[in-house]
Amino acid sequence: MTRPIVTDNFPNPFILERADPQIVRHTDGRWYFTATVPAYDRIVLRGADALAGLRDAEETTIWVRHPEGPMGSHIWAPELHWVDGAWYVYFAAGEADSATADVWRIRMYVLENRSPNPLEGTWTERGQIQTPIDSFSLDATTFAHGGRRFLCWAQHNPALPGTNTSLYLAELANPWTIAGEPVELSRPELDWETVRFAVNEGPYALVRNGKVFITYSAAGTGAEYCVGLLSADADADLLDPASWSKSPKPVFTTSEANGIYGPGHNAFTVDEEGRDVLVFHARSYAEIVGDPLDNPDRHCRLQYFGWNADGTPDFGEPLPER
Repeated sequence: MTRPIVTDNFPNPFILERADPQIVRHTDGRWYFTATVPAYDRIVLRGADALAGLRDAEETTIWVRHPEGPMGSHIWAPELHWVDGAWYVYFAAGEADSATADVWRIRMYVLENRSPNPLEGTWTERGQIQTPIDSFSLDATTFAHGGRRFLCWAQHNPALPGTNTSLYLAELANPWTIAGEPVELSRPELDWETVRFAVNEGPYALVRNGKVFITYSAAGTGAEYCVGLLSADADADLLDPASWSKSPKPVFTTSEANGIYGPGHNAFTVDEEGRDVLVFHARSYAEIVGDPLDNPDRHCRLQYFGWNADGTPDFGEPLPER
């Protein structure tokens, strides 16, 4: 097992009360941050010239929920991506709370901004990502590989009663339109994926060492929340579920010794020296009082990670707060 020798880790929590965090380094050399806010009512971005600068960077609200109808509640898990000369934000939303609305009709939506700087310009609603099955869906992410662009997301499979969400993959015709038939890559079936809830969600791709990796989060959102790993050969047909293998055990999970609970919904970035950085949220305690959805203490955290001898990522364990 090989890991980097890191003497300078990050102050954690890195950003308070920001769940489902994502940090991207753009081609302009700047870093951009987005995440779910506890009020579930808006999408925010930060930008900085240094990774550490995101911690105290001014936060800009780029979009707010609709007062009625779709995109009116549960604004969850935004992700920022630069695709073909424009910025896109993928996010999930339910309907506005009213006598006739279904706030749990969660679906995926897309915003577009053609400004080189996502903190400037105009964000345009590109609408809902339509999937062949019209069911609970969220956590869309996109990645390019082999000259093709893919969308991966979490969605309820009606053919699997008793489960919450599986992971799906499809090619994109454009950043807001699926091309072809999606395939189910992974469903919650292992013991650690089905604690309190049967969930696979929060996918994020990493291409390295001749492999395509997709991390994902599993189980309920308490201390049981953890990160799983899917792997495929880089030259395989990614739309063939048989190309993918699932780690039989979670690859990143609660560390009681370090006082970090329920790590998950991760992303990846790099620091100024190109070192790999894991971005995730977690709490500093195990027991949650009341509804977990009302709990704001999933804080954004960063730490370096390395690579095993077989080419798979080695995330270690969540580090203690400092």
